[in-house]
Amino acid sequence: MPDVQEGAVIVISSHVVRGSVGNRAAVFALETLGHPVWALPTVILPWHPGHGPATRVQIAASDFDAMISDLLRARWLGEVRAVQSGYLGSAAQATSVARLVQTMRQQRPGLLYLCDPVCGDDGGLYVPEETATAIRDELLPIASIATPNRFELEWLAGAPLDTNTMVMDAALSLGPPSVLVTSAFPMMAGSTGNLLLSGRSALLAEHRLVDNPPNGTGDLLAALFLSRLMEGLPEERALHLATASVFEIVARSAKRGADELTLEHDAASLSTPMAMVHMRRLMHPSQVRRR
Repeated sequence: MPDVQEGAVIVISSHVVRGSVGNRAAVFALETLGHPVWALPTVILPWHPGHGPATRVQIAASDFDAMISDLLRARWLGEVRAVQSGYLGSAAQATSVARLVQTMRQQRPGLLYLCDPVCGDDGGLYVPEETATAIRDELLPIASIATPNRFELEWLAGAPLDTNTMVMDAALSLGPPSVLVTSAFPMMAGSTGNLLLSGRSALLAEHRLVDNPPNGTGDLLAALFLSRLMEGLPEERALHLATASVFEIVARSAKRGADELTLEHDAASLSTPMAMVHMRRLMHPSQVRRR
């Protein structure tokens, strides 16, 4: 993992007027944990599409790329220690994000880039295949960390994943040195898991399921995991804290009957989560092959 210290983060994802998904979730989390954030929207929506049809304003490819050029010549660019990308509105935006990361790395080889390949769920792809392909071919090869959900990983790997062993094999083939897979298979009934494969380490963080969770958990987890790594925490501790925060906020939001993550009430859960998370070390695929 690159040697990254606390600093500014460029976050590139969707923006909603109402709700806590995309940049609304990631920016709040990163700023709460002390990071200045440069937030670049890819699309603007009144609310998450799951709440019903609404206007979608997509940042035109030329405008988006021009803003990337502006960021690259900004006199404050030296403040930036990491980039996080999430939901993209087009394949062209993926090309622009790749240009941003690659150009910045020429000056800062240790730049940390987290790619959340937001493209689908258990219902299949919800972005055009061209966009998903661009994320796979242009962004994942340059990512320090990828944070797909299990269904996205299935699409990226081109095969169904029915066990955590298959999930780990697919994660290894993805490209980034660290892959954090959400919605991994739990070992405890009534639970869900986040599986981190990095180096020769395989870690599973489990917590109990919350019925009908609000959207935005993937965006939030990615930002929290990135922040904890930027603090210099070991990956196991970073995974534990990020998972505990998301679980605690989801449970509190559900208890309030909210249809969005209630981040405005739960800043303490971001900084000092108390929720119980079970950490397990799994056998890394490389260890299995040596047997």
